This record gives sequence, C-alpha cells and structure tokens, in this order.
Amino acid sequence: MAATYLPTLKQLQYLVALKDHGHFGRAAEACFVTQSTLSAGLRELETLIGVTLVERTRRVVRFTPLGEQIATKARVVLREAEELGDLARAAGRPLSGEMRLSVIPTIAPFLLPRILPRLRRDYPDLKLYLREEPSGPACEALHNGRTDCVLLALPYACGEVTVLKLFDDRLFLAFPEGEMPAELSSVRPDEIDETRLLLLEDGHCLKEHALAACNRAELRAEATMLGTSLHTMVQMVDNGLGVTILPKIALDAGILDHTRVVARPLDAAAPVRTLALVWRRASPRERDFHLLGEVLKAAA
Repeated sequence: MAATYLPTLKQLQYLVALKDHGHFGRAAEACFVTQSTLSAGLRELETLIGVTLVERTRRVVRFTPLGEQIATKARVVLREAEELGDLARAAGRPLSGEMRLSVIPTIAPFLLPRILPRLRRDYPDLKLYLREEPSGPACEALHNGRTDCVLLALPYACGEVTVLKLFDDRLFLAFPEGEMPAELSSVRPDEIDETRLLLLEDGHCLKEHALAACNRAELRAEATMLGTSLHTMVQMVDNGLGVTILPKIALDAGILDHTRVVARPLDAAAPVRTLALVWRRASPRERDFHLLGEVLKAAA
C-alpha cells in the first residue's frame, strides 16, 4: 500500500485519546487541539480506511467493535513510534528529554521530595512528568504506552516488565499514644486488635502488603478498609479511631509530626514491602531507568 494511504500518527493519537476520555472535548484538550480539529481528523481516518470507528450521538461516544480493535492496535503503533525517539535519546546524554513516571500514592508524597532536587541538579535536561496513581492503573498505563516507567511496591503482578528492586521498606504499626505499653520495642501481629485495624481501601497495594505481613485471617475479615491516603489514616488514628500500618518512608518523611501517634516496627516473618522501578521489556531507555534507580536507591 502506498504511504499516502496510511493513517497518520496524529490521526491515531486522536483515536486513542477519544478512547481514553470517551468525550470529544476532553480528548481534544488532551491532544492540545480544538474539538473540530480532532473530529475532522477522525472523520478523515474513517474515510481513509472506509469503515465507521465511532458512533456519534449527542450524549454518548460509542466505539464499534472494529473501532475497539483499531484503537488497541493504534496504541501499539504509537508506542513503537515513541520508542524511535527513545532510541535517539538513549544514544545522547543520559537522563535527558521527556520521561513519564507513574508513582503509587503510598510512595509519591514521601520519596519524591527527596529525589526531585537531586534530579534537577544532576540532570537538568530531564523533563520528568509525574503521574500519581494506584498500581493497577499505573501498570495498565505502562503497557499502553501512557507512561515510561512505574515506581511501585512489591510484591505486585505488573505483567511482562523489567524489574529493578531498589530497597526494602519496613512496616510499622501506628497507634494512639497510651494505647500500647510505652516500653514496647516492636509489635507482633497477634498483638493487633483486629477490630481496631484501619487500612487503605481496595486498590492500594499497601493494604495487601500489610495483611500479608501480619498473616492473620481474622485481620482480613475484621479490619476496616476505608482510608483514601496514609495522611487520612494517621488523622483517624490521632483521633482515637483505631490503629494502622505505615511504611518507614512515610515515618521518615514526618507523617507523624504534630500528632499523638506512636509507631513501632512489626515483628513478623516478612515485615517489609520492596520498592521497585519497572519498565517495559526491551525498552531502549533501559540505561536511563537504571540511572534513575540509582537516584532512588540513594534516598533509602
């Protein structure tokens, strides 16, 4: 087929953006074009390949079955096209150009403030775009090409990725001052009152890491899972509503400052989660990711 009859990358970007946002206006904003430009580009694409990809109504954007398939293929094409640029950057200066990093919420506010100043100082040509999102959406974004690498906590199944383990992050039980003996140096899982345990809601892998570390079935059955962030959990504990489990990086970042909350390390078989940087296998920017990993390790 002659090149003039092939879809353009811009048309494929419009299609993928519409699939992601489900709305012409929001898709256009994401592509930094007007809604009429995006709509015209998609109509040109449909005319070019001779099929309807999107059914348009006043309230709903609905992809046809073929449109769904082509949008999935378009993601692959766009990701491969981006990696052409990555190849060129990889041959140039280390950690330069744009990089999109997804970070899970139980890491981002505690570790990023410690590493971003060093990255700005040592790698001024790096434009690091950050996304804070739970592990599931972050891994999906990685495989769909919306992000380049993910900073998360293991164990977590992120699919076919390269994993660079950074450091272990010890887990602590946090409780209101006076609830447990002051001389306590650590807390065994069997000493935790399951009716008082507060954990993050579903979607946050720290919940699973905490339950796995404790290895008590009744904790999974009785714990209250309602917190949306570790800062929220600390405020509830400070108000006497229960106890919770926190990672060491949050304690090091001062999450308990100005509270009457005490933290003691969990005395369990595996009382840690492992922080790791992951990326798509065979990425041409592997050297950059290892350099980024060194900066992250230095924050341990």
